[in-house]
Amino acid sequence: MPRARLRPVACAAALALGLGAFSAVPASADPRHTEKVPTAIGTGGAVSSVDPEATAAGIEVLRKGGNAVDAAVATAAALGVTEPYSAGIGGGGYFLYYDAQSGKVSTIDGRETAPAGMAKDAFIDPETGEPYNFTPELVTSGVAVGVPGTLATWQRALDNWGSQNLKQVLRPATKIASRGFAIDETFREQTLDNKERFAAFPATSELFLPGGDAPQVGTIFRNPDLADTYRMLAKQGLDGFYAGDLAAEIAQTVQAPPKSADTGLPVPAGQLSTADLAGYEVVEQEPTQVDYRGYDVFGMAPSSSGGTTIGESLNILGQFDVAAMDEADALHHYFEATALAYADRGKFVGDPAFADVPTQTLTDKLFGADRACAIYPDQAA
Repeated sequence: MPRARLRPVACAAALALGLGAFSAVPASADPRHTEKVPTAIGTGGAVSSVDPEATAAGIEVLRKGGNAVDAAVATAAALGVTEPYSAGIGGGGYFLYYDAQSGKVSTIDGRETAPAGMAKDAFIDPETGEPYNFTPELVTSGVAVGVPGTLATWQRALDNWGSQNLKQVLRPATKIASRGFAIDETFREQTLDNKERFAAFPATSELFLPGGDAPQVGTIFRNPDLADTYRMLAKQGLDGFYAGDLAAEIAQTVQAPPKSADTGLPVPAGQLSTADLAGYEVVEQEPTQVDYRGYDVFGMAPSSSGGTTIGESLNILGQFDVAAMDEADALHHYFEATALAYADRGKFVGDPAFADVPTQTLTDKLFGADRACAIYPDQAA
């Protein structure tokens, strides 16, 4: 029986693994891509990400003959180094691919799945009978860890549409993790936001809280263990992650979290097993599609809620002449349309392996027109 795909937008495993090294070296000591500018102009290809190091990794792959898929995976791998709070091989996500020659859009669902042995009351504190607080208690736990799908997604994308192998596209990210990158304000702020959680694990604390504090802005952050993991994956491929010693270590960490003796967080254990890791598979499926004012808008179908929610929002907005409205009225209609779409998301969208998700209805123009009737021009719902 298939295991439920986890819909919450949590891209990194709840437990951080591995040791690292921190060095208070000024960013100018080594030429790195540190300046965050909104645009850069060139020819022959384009890469976009939130981080200049990750964007440069994708550009490097393009310059060495890789195609867009190769560059996308290289960029994502680099984001796993520089943006560990929103990306990484401990989590999952989605991949949408457009082939310009054929006009076909394809998708890969690589969301995390629930461990096979996960109980229905896994999020209930047995001592109180009440649900764990979501943060910091629940997300600092083994019970919140799903079976990671990111690496399997990268490999499937490369197999389907790439021109380079995993070893080639991991090289830029491996270099960044090894030589380090410059800490910016966002990284420091996110680390401080997680200080209580990270302090619950000695290995995590040593990496992210050297000396008890988050790395200072402008200093260099290195993650040699992640670099070693990328090197191992470059040699062993998926088997290096979903089987063998690393899989056993991941399962052990989830089932018996190595927490600090003095942490005040409960850090409940999870059920993720080596069998869960070995049995993980991505899902390829058709994208969602809506027409918005002459444009074809494609998105991810469930288990993602993105395609249905954006599609419904656009179908609702398509009933109004938004361009003719003043800014306040346009924003009002946008907010109301998305509020309705998110309400339907919460009510109808789940994992189609376990729930009857009305994807066609949610992205149907007639349904959008019907929902548009719930918008009043002079008041919020």
